[in-house]
Amino acid sequence: MAYRNGDLMGRVSVRGVSRRFVKNGVSHTLALENIDLEIEDKEFVCFIGPSGCGKTTLLRIISGLDTPDGGDVFVSNEKITSPGPKRGMVFQEYSLFPWKTVMNNVIFGPLMRGVKKEKAMEEAEKYLDLVELTQFKDSYPHELSGGMKQRVAIARALANEPEVLLMDEPFGSLDAQTRNSLQCELLKIWQKKHLTILFVTHSVDEAVFLADRIVMLTARPGRIKEITVVDIPRPRNRTSMEFNQLRNHLLKILAEEQENK
Repeated sequence: MAYRNGDLMGRVSVRGVSRRFVKNGVSHTLALENIDLEIEDKEFVCFIGPSGCGKTTLLRIISGLDTPDGGDVFVSNEKITSPGPKRGMVFQEYSLFPWKTVMNNVIFGPLMRGVKKEKAMEEAEKYLDLVELTQFKDSYPHELSGGMKQRVAIARALANEPEVLLMDEPFGSLDAQTRNSLQCELLKIWQKKHLTILFVTHSVDEAVFLADRIVMLTARPGRIKEITVVDIPRPRNRTSMEFNQLRNHLLKILAEEQENK
């Protein structure tokens, strides 16, 4: 069990979580059913599964943006009932404030927490340097490429100094070259900041490249189908035999689940 500064941090416990959506007052869709999962401090875990299996719903529940109908989630031994700064969220959409500069986007969270502007800007400089955007701190989102916008979103999430970083298909809309580049940058950030990262993706290749463990969900309602330990040493070679064997294994299971939809 991992500890930082004497306290249990960065560990996520999902215990018996289910989520049913209601439409017009009537039970409509069972999205998740009885999810049990323990994620260790500083672990990088990817979630994959058929479209509509509840991956994003599970991430939103862990973040506190959604509430389960059954079960509980604990982060750093604290029961999650609402959003909080210990959990940073990065969405597929860049979700930046278009009227704010890169710097002002990054310091927004700390300012809302009562951090003085001078201190917030000092810390933001470090995160912008981490994502290699220092020279663009005075730019506006419309002046940035898609990959740069997502770097800003990551810096903004990190500026709140979260213990857990939740990422919902953050590179899904990017071209292949930019996506591969940001995957490598994310691994560098993870190794430097010692974060727990939970990462939703539709790409098996991306999951194998990034994760310590891969959680495969079944077709709706989402249940845990398989948890795969990725014991391939980093940096990982996408063309290696072991990489392709694991990718093919996961693609086969995913195809079976797609047929069950």
